[in-house]
Amino acid sequence: MDRVPYLDLKAQFASIRTEVLAALEEVCESCRFAQGPATSDFESKFAAYCGVDHCVSLNSGTSALHLALRCLDIGPGDEVITVGMTFIATAWAISYVGATPVFVDIDPARRTMCPAKLETAITRRTKAIIPIHLYGMPAEMDAINTIADRHGLPIIEDAAQAHGARYRGTRVGQFGLLASFSFYPSKNLGAYGEGGALVTNEAAIAQRARSLRDHAQSQKYLHDEIGYNYRMDSFQAAVLATKLKRLDAWNVARADRAAYYTELLKDSSYKLPAHPSDSDCVWHCYVIETPQRDRVRSALQDAGVETAVHYPVPVHLQKAYAHLGYEPGNLPVTETLCQQCLSLPIYPELPKEKIFTVVSTLLDLERQK
Repeated sequence: MDRVPYLDLKAQFASIRTEVLAALEEVCESCRFAQGPATSDFESKFAAYCGVDHCVSLNSGTSALHLALRCLDIGPGDEVITVGMTFIATAWAISYVGATPVFVDIDPARRTMCPAKLETAITRRTKAIIPIHLYGMPAEMDAINTIADRHGLPIIEDAAQAHGARYRGTRVGQFGLLASFSFYPSKNLGAYGEGGALVTNEAAIAQRARSLRDHAQSQKYLHDEIGYNYRMDSFQAAVLATKLKRLDAWNVARADRAAYYTELLKDSSYKLPAHPSDSDCVWHCYVIETPQRDRVRSALQDAGVETAVHYPVPVHLQKAYAHLGYEPGNLPVTETLCQQCLSLPIYPELPKEKIFTVVSTLLDLERQK
């Protein structure tokens, strides 16, 4: 059986092994393992890559969202609008500061925050908006920014899945007051462990975030507020700096594989991801939709094809948020996507013959209906 993995990190490591190990050895020789020169080096390089003035490296994308909200002084009694179609960490960060997440529906084509739904959800308690660049697809930031500006609300971009994606020619991370990134190993830019970053053009925000990540120290052993241990270790920074040089090429390879999937499946009954002309998606996931998702996924597994589901239960219907009172049917587009979405294998090194194997199985299943 020609097995097709969902993701093959070993293939990527093989292509950068010598350089990565040399970078890790350099950290070991320096003995600067926490917030050392390697971390500062990555911060400056990632800020330049994103087109912003400041990058604050952190231990996870969740921490980046948490500190973004802390830096905006959002807390109990406040509301933050986001979508239910996201990994739950987006909502966790809102809960961590004591605020209330307000979930709005998504656009069925982009699968990101629907601007019309956003407008109707704003209240006097709304203090921020967190759009998600889901699956590597930028949200419709022009419309979202127009609404935010009209109401005087800051935007925090959740770009955990969108490293290098562009909206109208501009990289994500530049559309909000702040943006958060995750460097979980499976991401387009992934660490060899946990990692995250907050980016911004505001020097005061960056300064406060750097303090908060290091126990809120204004100087050594002096703490002006409640802080956290959210520092990135130097090993992760060294890996990320090595990988960053190749990120654009890897994203091009992902786009090429996404286009091949689309070409082979264009005449099928599966709903395929959109390719809006205003955006350069970086294809963290290639997600099709089918009402027979579970049957299709099982058949693919039997054929040796690994898949994933991002995400089977929307955040607004998770047990952890039952107290908010959302019910099935409140966000119909989101709920339908959760019931029908199926992530196919996609990574820069994925051979096209394996894509052909995946598609052949999908088309065979369609003929068996």
